[in-house]
Amino acid sequence: MDFDLSEEHQILKESVRRFALQEIEPRSPGMDRDEAFDGYLWEKGRELGFVGMGIGPEYGGSFSDHLSLGIMAEEVSRVDAGVAVVFGAHSVLCGNNIERNGTEEQKRKYLPLLASGARCGCMGITEPEAGSDALSIRTRARRKAEGYVLNGSKMFISNAPIADTALIYATTDPALGQGGLCAFIVEKDFPGYHRGKSLSKLGLRSSPTGEIILDDCVVPEENLLGGVEGTGLSIMFSGLDVERILWSCQAVGIAGAAFDAALKYAKERKQFSKPLITFQMIQDKLANMLVEIEAARLMAYKGLACLDQGKKRQTRMIAAQVKLYACEMVNRATSEALQIHGGYGYMKEFPLERYLRDARAYAIGAGTSEIQKLIIGGYLMA
Repeated sequence: MDFDLSEEHQILKESVRRFALQEIEPRSPGMDRDEAFDGYLWEKGRELGFVGMGIGPEYGGSFSDHLSLGIMAEEVSRVDAGVAVVFGAHSVLCGNNIERNGTEEQKRKYLPLLASGARCGCMGITEPEAGSDALSIRTRARRKAEGYVLNGSKMFISNAPIADTALIYATTDPALGQGGLCAFIVEKDFPGYHRGKSLSKLGLRSSPTGEIILDDCVVPEENLLGGVEGTGLSIMFSGLDVERILWSCQAVGIAGAAFDAALKYAKERKQFSKPLITFQMIQDKLANMLVEIEAARLMAYKGLACLDQGKKRQTRMIAAQVKLYACEMVNRATSEALQIHGGYGYMKEFPLERYLRDARAYAIGAGTSEIQKLIIGGYLMA
C-alpha cells in the first residue's frame, strides 16, 4: 500500500489546481450571483481535455483511471463545486456510462462528440415523484415501429438546461418492476424532447439544473443503451457507485477549502489580544475538521481503487460508506469554518457562506444519507 500520489497524479493535481485558481476562481462570484455557468470555462475545459476525463482515449477522451477523476473532482471543488458538477455530469454520468454499457456502434457515434466537448451530456433518473425510490420511475418507453416513444419528465437534472445528449431511464412496463427498466441515449433534437424550466438553487449555483420533458419523444431502436431491454437497473447501480464516490471527492474539496480559509483566518484574527488559533476551542474545531477531511479522502481513494481494480461488491459498499461519511462531514466542516469566522463568515464578502450553501446538497444528491444507511444495513444483514 502506497499512500503517496504518483508523479503523474501529482502533475494532474497541480494542473487542475492551477486551472481552478486562474480560470474558475475569478468567475466564481459572478456565476454564484447570476446562477449561470460561464461558457468560457467549458471551452477551456475542452482545450485542456478536462471535459473528456471520463471517456477513454480510444474514443477521443483523456481517461486514465478513476483516481484521476477523483483528483479532478476534489481540486475543482476546492474553488467551485458547481463547475465540478458540470464536468462530472457530462463526462462521467453520461459519457462514462455510455462507454461502460453501450454497444460499439453507440460508443463510436456519441463518445467522440462528448469527449471533445462538441456536445454536452447529462443523465436523467430523478423524477418529480421518484427520487430515492428510483425503481418507481414513471417515464414510459413504448415500443413502436420506429423504435421507442418516451413519455414522462425528469427533475433536478444537472446540465439539463445546456445538455445536447441525455441518458434517460424509462420503463417499458411498470408491472415488470426492475425487469422493465431501460436506459436510452436521447438527443435534444429528437421530436418530443424538451428542456423544461431551469431551477433556482440554494447552492451549486454555477451548475445549471433543470427539468427534462418527454412528450411522445421518438427514440430510435439503436439508442437503447446496450441494445438489450431490462438492463437499466444494473446500468443505474454501476453508474451510481461511480457517482457517489466522485460526489464524495467533491465534498472533500469543499471541506478542504473551508478548512484552509478557517485556518488562515484563525492565525490572522485577534481577539483578547491573541490570535484565535491560540484558543483551545478553536484548535479543537480545526483538529476535528482536519481529521475528518483526511478520513473522508482516504475512504474516497479506497473506493476509487476498488473501481480501478474491478471489485464490484467492495465498490458498492465503500461507495455507500464514503457517500454517507464525506457528505455529512462537509456540512459539519463548513459550519465550523463559518463559526470560526464569526460575523465575517456570514457575509457575502467571504466565501464561507457559499461553501456552506454548496455543502448542503451533498447529503441529498446521488442518494441521500438515509439511503446510504439502508444500503449498508442491507449488506450487514446478508
